[in-house]
Amino acid sequence: MRWRNATRPRGSALILLHLNHREALMRRLLTLLILLSAAPAWASGAVLVMNSNEATLSVIDMATRREIKRIPVLREPHHNMLTPDHKELLVGDTVGNELLALDPVTFELKRRIPISDPYQIGFSPDGKYFVVNGLARAQVDVYDPVSFKLVKRFPLKSMPSHMAFSPDGATVFVTLQGTAKLAAIDLRGLAVRWIAETGPAPAGVLWNKGRLLVANMGGDDVWVLDPATGKTERKFRTGKGAHQLFPSPDGKLIYVNNRIDSTSVVIDATTLAQVRSYKLPGGPDDIEFAPDGKVWFTLRFVNKVAVLDPATGVFETIAVGRSPHGIFLNAKAMPK
Repeated sequence: MRWRNATRPRGSALILLHLNHREALMRRLLTLLILLSAAPAWASGAVLVMNSNEATLSVIDMATRREIKRIPVLREPHHNMLTPDHKELLVGDTVGNELLALDPVTFELKRRIPISDPYQIGFSPDGKYFVVNGLARAQVDVYDPVSFKLVKRFPLKSMPSHMAFSPDGATVFVTLQGTAKLAAIDLRGLAVRWIAETGPAPAGVLWNKGRLLVANMGGDDVWVLDPATGKTERKFRTGKGAHQLFPSPDGKLIYVNNRIDSTSVVIDATTLAQVRSYKLPGGPDDIEFAPDGKVWFTLRFVNKVAVLDPATGVFETIAVGRSPHGIFLNAKAMPK
């Protein structure tokens, strides 16, 4: 820019002009920093935790590792399941006798679905049925997966707890926690195929490489069963209160959570040999695997969630509501 002699700044006036320009630039930078700091904390994802003894859902920001809000529900939320199209996240409120259908990105309530005692829930892999374990009412219900109309009820004593499906969706296997048994239900013929003995207080059950793994809280061990007959092939100890089993994202490892020992024992999915063990005080229960490699655990007895680095064994905890149980992680979640 060219200046006329009459208006061109000289000496201190020129210095003042540069200072004013610098001050304006700094103001713009400060404004930008404020805007960035005001960006949603959940921009990198969020975690939803079912607080079963508080009738709330905790929302945790994955970036700051802080609880950002609690969502009230009816009575007693336990487990969750994405619908096959991933458009809804279903949360079972057992005592409230309903499913809460949430938006899996914003966690906003979309609708309520009347369901009897939805403790553990799952869609069959072939998409034909939605299965509900009613632990308190000693029943396993099979529903239409779209209309959620009851197709068949199986009274099974006692305490139907966790479930696993055969890969083709033809059979669902249900642990009967109160009677030390495992039931196989034929979903094609809608009939009970067999009920077999397992260890005391069976909880988690997992289909693994053509066999069933059952975690027994009362026996502190995992049993390996033939899914065709229910016959026990072997058993191995993992720790006091062996409760749940979770395959790693690559399918090579299985995490077995032992609630009384407060450990998570990792076994090789092929050999079933122990690979490592992590001490997580507070009763580790459910698990979610994060894209960054961290593993998130609910700690039932201390009202916290643990975030574990499996490479180092180091973990941090986050306070949530009473008796956290189910957990859902969405790295793209943006709750309102």
